[in-house]
Amino acid sequence: MAAAAPPEGGDAFARASYGARKVGYGTSPALLIVDFQEGFTNPKFKLGRSPRIHAARDATLPVVEAARAAGIPVASCGCGWQSAKDMQYWKVTALEEDFLQGSDALAIDPLLYDPSYDFSFTKCAPSMFFMTPIVTFLTKHKVDTVVVTGCVTSGCVRATVVDAFSYGYRVAVAEDCCGDPAQDSHEANLRDIDRRYADIKSSHDIIDYFHQLKLSRGPSLTCVLSGGSGRNQRGTSFFL
Repeated sequence: MAAAAPPEGGDAFARASYGARKVGYGTSPALLIVDFQEGFTNPKFKLGRSPRIHAARDATLPVVEAARAAGIPVASCGCGWQSAKDMQYWKVTALEEDFLQGSDALAIDPLLYDPSYDFSFTKCAPSMFFMTPIVTFLTKHKVDTVVVTGCVTSGCVRATVVDAFSYGYRVAVAEDCCGDPAQDSHEANLRDIDRRYADIKSSHDIIDYFHQLKLSRGPSLTCVLSGGSGRNQRGTSFFL
């Protein structure tokens, strides 16, 4: 006899066990800031005019401040290319117009960037992990959990989450610290991420997590980070 069909209605993903458990935090996190660069936050650039992305950038400021205060590693990236010759077949023409070496669009937004503390680099693909030094950085600092912020939610943020998950990190996404040009796209991607790969948190949850770690570690802990040759604001060094 054929098995009975599942009842209609409700959440088909939940019935199939998607989202059945939480990932949870580890004990050694890092904060990842994806593509909060001038090209996405400065209105003089075509991709920099989204109020939702601006709001997400602003919400990230207290999170990054809490991370630094707790001695938690902070890694920030932007996307950029040396020329159209080394770009993928993007359907977003503004990238080819504004995101080439020498453009101010490649600079990390100064509101969030502290070159004396943060590790930063330029990537050439959606994921913060694709052909970049991020895994070496996270390994060196014995990271087991990554907190993801940035833009855009449906593109580079999601790609970074999937790769972080694939490398075996616990992943949390700060919902209000991620921005997308469209709210429905933002919500749909976070909902799907929450079903599969990561826990969706608020910035207040993340700040509390960092604060509790700071208290548990004591005042003597410091985190000394060196950007090395990969750290840049204007795309002067690339990992391609």
